[in-house]
Amino acid sequence: MSAPGYLATPWPGEDGGPQRLQVPHGATAPGLRAGEKLHAISRRTWMSTMTLLGEPGEVYLLTHSVLRAKLGLPTTACVERIDAQSLQTIERSPRLAGGPMWPGGMALHRNGGLYVVYGRYLHRLDRACQPLAALRLPMNEPYNSFVILDNGLIVTKNLSDKTPACLSVIDAQTMSAACADTLCPEPSIARLSAIGNMVYVVGVRAIFRYHWRDDTRALVLDADWRFDYIGDSAQSYGWDVVLDGANAWFMDNGRHRYFIRMIGHGVSATPNRLIRVSLSDASDHQLLEVCGLPGGSITNPPLIDLQRRIVIGYDSANRHLQAWRFDDAAKELKPLWHKSAFGCASHMLLYPQTGELVINDYHRAREEVVMLAIESGAELGRVRCGGLNQGVVFPSPGWGRDVYWSSMDRLSRVFVA
Repeated sequence: MSAPGYLATPWPGEDGGPQRLQVPHGATAPGLRAGEKLHAISRRTWMSTMTLLGEPGEVYLLTHSVLRAKLGLPTTACVERIDAQSLQTIERSPRLAGGPMWPGGMALHRNGGLYVVYGRYLHRLDRACQPLAALRLPMNEPYNSFVILDNGLIVTKNLSDKTPACLSVIDAQTMSAACADTLCPEPSIARLSAIGNMVYVVGVRAIFRYHWRDDTRALVLDADWRFDYIGDSAQSYGWDVVLDGANAWFMDNGRHRYFIRMIGHGVSATPNRLIRVSLSDASDHQLLEVCGLPGGSITNPPLIDLQRRIVIGYDSANRHLQAWRFDDAAKELKPLWHKSAFGCASHMLLYPQTGELVINDYHRAREEVVMLAIESGAELGRVRCGGLNQGVVFPSPGWGRDVYWSSMDRLSRVFVA
């Protein structure tokens, strides 16, 4: 089931929820069988970021503008309720105030409201995509989405690589600050993750966490849990962290020159790494090179299959995909399978009941969606969606044997037939 702060649907927020497990909650798996293939229909969009599932048959799409950002002008976002089969617009919000451009985030709160963080604004909409309230956030920087804690509070932060990141906690009902803003000890590029009422921040050097305390109405830094994953290395910052209940998993070398595609656009001379940190003891950690090639880089999180004890890491800049098997304590990781010349860069989807892993491959200058068997790496199906961009954003499951894939300049519905 989804986290208590979110509406109980198969996919109420990005990555399926604040732990970023990328696993649907009760959605029908594609279950690709012999003789069946993947097919796709697509529509062009203004920078699609993600889709969510509401009540049965409801699908919501978040898009944003970008051209104005090139001129230094404020940008806006838009939410649509779309037809689950054809992808055509049923209802659309007006343009939502944003400001500085960065792909934002959207989630369905347990109160039934639809919430969007884009630019420096938090918006609340009804299920017909009509605005109910808006809150201007304190920093004049883009805020890269948000998490909803189990208590229903919304936590968001600015995207910052030079000044300390600023955490804001918002009461979802009143659309007002629930406490004073909290300055982090360092900047942070990655999106937030959360488990329960604990918020995890991947800073540009270290990962750390804050606990919400009801008695003091404040976020409190956990002084006993921190890991400096950069140390004396030449690595660059990490991206979004996956919380599996026992460990935090993320990858580093996040600085890159992405434009259209990730391939060949890493900037660090070093390989990128998969990083594991125990949630009970930050001194229990591991750092493994994904493929060992220089110039390694990523934009997104790894994926964890807790049922099969498999972790998926990748190097988008060098086109490598690696699976490891880990033991019950997650302290020993053994290479399981590996793919080279595989252009994965986006967030992923895992259907635990079938072991189907849905991922992207930028192949021959086009975006393709691929389904793999997570235990063997065997390719089960593949379809070209037609986008020129290598997607680095968020897919979601559909209501049947289908997946919605956002590829920046278009949205695709990938289905079994």
